[in-house]
Amino acid sequence: MGTPTNSQIAAALDELGDLYELDGASIHRIIAYRNGARAVRETSVSVAELALAGRATELAGIGATLQEKILALTTDGAIPALEKLRARFPPGLVELTKLPGLGPKRARRLYEELGIDSLDALRSAAQQGRISALRGFGERAEQALLEAAETYARTGPPTRMLLSRALAVGDELIHAIGAVKGCGQAVLAGSARRMAETVKDLDIVATADDPAVLAAAVAALPQVQDSSTPGTHAVRIRTHSGVSVDVRIVTDDQFGDALQHLTGSKEHNVALREYAVRRGLHISEYGVLEDATGLTHRCASEAEVYALLSMDYIEPELREGRGEIEAALAGTLPRLVRASDLKGDLHCHTVASDGTASMQEMAAAAAAAGYEYLAITDHSASMGFGADVSADELRRQIERARELDGTLEGFRLLIGSEVNILPDGSLDYPDALLAELDWVVASVHTSFRMPAAAMTGRILSAIEHPSVDCIGHLSGRKLLEREPYEFDLDAVLEAAARTGTMLEINANPERRDLNEHHAQAAAQAGIRLVINCDAHRPGGFSGFAVHRPAAAHACWTWLISWVVGVRACSG
Repeated sequence: MGTPTNSQIAAALDELGDLYELDGASIHRIIAYRNGARAVRETSVSVAELALAGRATELAGIGATLQEKILALTTDGAIPALEKLRARFPPGLVELTKLPGLGPKRARRLYEELGIDSLDALRSAAQQGRISALRGFGERAEQALLEAAETYARTGPPTRMLLSRALAVGDELIHAIGAVKGCGQAVLAGSARRMAETVKDLDIVATADDPAVLAAAVAALPQVQDSSTPGTHAVRIRTHSGVSVDVRIVTDDQFGDALQHLTGSKEHNVALREYAVRRGLHISEYGVLEDATGLTHRCASEAEVYALLSMDYIEPELREGRGEIEAALAGTLPRLVRASDLKGDLHCHTVASDGTASMQEMAAAAAAAGYEYLAITDHSASMGFGADVSADELRRQIERARELDGTLEGFRLLIGSEVNILPDGSLDYPDALLAELDWVVASVHTSFRMPAAAMTGRILSAIEHPSVDCIGHLSGRKLLEREPYEFDLDAVLEAAARTGTMLEINANPERRDLNEHHAQAAAQAGIRLVINCDAHRPGGFSGFAVHRPAAAHACWTWLISWVVGVRACSG
């Protein structure tokens, strides 16, 4: 084995996390390996080289233990702890943990109770109806696992990445390209610029007086693992983090044309071109051509492109072919929510459940992020995370939060809980205890594969509960990991509007739930929406801010860009 790539190192750390979870290790140890894998995957320089220099610990999430393991993989080609754990479990068992809706704990149950140790064994057991006989699974879960296994066998693991990873890689690469002598501008384009949920690869548009020289310099950047032969106006590279990037280089006077074209989406660009043709114009990445005169207008900015079409500038987040062109012509485009609009956060976790920091540390991080208030909402007693908050511990946590709040100046600390909505619709704390809290967010965290009618009734029961202020991440999805569960959205929206129960827009990049369609429907129903980070670490409050050369957007904008009149709850 040669020098391992960042993707190979991250895969090894992820596998360690999965195997430790299969082995019953503590949640904090598992999280440490997964955080380390994420840090490696999002680093655009060679982590193996950093480890050889004793500098891998400079990366957030990489401590001395992970540095040692990365060094072992780099120098010896193997991590002893990983080899030892691999010997304890069948090779196919880790692959099973990648299936949506399964995970290490349920995979271990299937292995211990049914001997299922591979995708083939899972498909066979599901086809025979053996999985549905297990407590906690049932026919719907069995069918979902069968479909997931067949999809995985056909397509393999997901080839897309979360937006958060795409932005981390893209922003560092843009900074590096922008620092090259002769580069004028460098901007992320494509679906990442539109803040899409997931991204396959990256597009960057840069400017230079001599594009060919810049293309050659980009191919030689330290962030680049390999590249195509640089062309006169473009180069395709692959970063050490395994991300493919198309870099298009133009002169300043065509920057707006190229950026508009390569930002997309396809649906937006098709609609824009159809509208332009009706006006006697043709739009391309090279300019705007007037049919009558044969004159091509080169646009140095995207605003010029839209102005030539006599419409308002359309923000990238809105370019999805959903009526934004008509709104731009009518002057009715919505204002995007900015990070500065957010005054606080009402959903975060501490070491009391599955977070990584204390109550004090989370409050300090929220204040440093510019927030005016924060609600601590650790998981309730039945979540199954291994460190959930019992009723007695929650009473002690209430006292600690009240005491800490009294010491904070200019900042309000609230005490709440993220309670599990049990399958019968009840909550897992006594009503009297819930009434003592400042804030209660109720979420479904178990039994995801209930029939739609039962799941709807389960959520409605929580909405009707007098102590529930908000329903968290309504559909329960986890991007690239778990599909949303089935429920009647209209019934939920009607109940939330009637009772005044808020719905959460969970800004964690793995969730982004409500999605934009549900958020728009909720806003139209008059429901108040609360935007939360669902932070599990201090960096979770500031990790969503994305800085662009032209403006500062927030990752939340993708979700509520079409929601007119949305209110970020302020307590």
